[in-house]
Amino acid sequence: MDGESLLVNSLNACRSRLKAFIRGRTAVRDDADDILQEVTYQLINVEQPVENVAAWLFRAARNEMTDRARKKRELPLSGFFNGGDDESDFAEDELAETLFGVPQTPEEAYLRELLWQELESALAELPPAQREVFEKTELEGLSYKALVEETGVSMQALLSRKHKAVLYLRSRLRSVYDALMDET
Repeated sequence: MDGESLLVNSLNACRSRLKAFIRGRTAVRDDADDILQEVTYQLINVEQPVENVAAWLFRAARNEMTDRARKKRELPLSGFFNGGDDESDFAEDELAETLFGVPQTPEEAYLRELLWQELESALAELPPAQREVFEKTELEGLSYKALVEETGVSMQALLSRKHKAVLYLRSRLRSVYDALMDET
């Protein structure tokens, strides 16, 4: 298999998760589609070989969302929740890449499985309303607008629930992340 075919296969393997990741962080569906298209274009035109395509795509998507938010002078949703703490951003990038990326080694596959188990356990500890908004926006890629229409709950209430869920999950998964990083 040539390099281009391998790249396309890697892209297709993580495309739906990447799309959900982007949609969960952008308010407008067309913006999410534009970002997905832009990072795909960037990947195709990258000059040096990319070892972990999924990790590269998630990082490029986050960078593109940040750049667009700066241009609009809006704070991205992740920055709203963590105050733009670079260390926290790095840990969340690493977790997202591990959870949603395509494992390249058996160790990465095992780590991914462990993190999914921890995430599912942490989600089960959330109140149902917080869990629902987190899962629908982050894991299923539903926009807030669509979730308002689906549930009849106000945008402000959904944002508040998501904020509480993110804060809890961040602290809960941070200890897992720190423990895993201490072992490596």
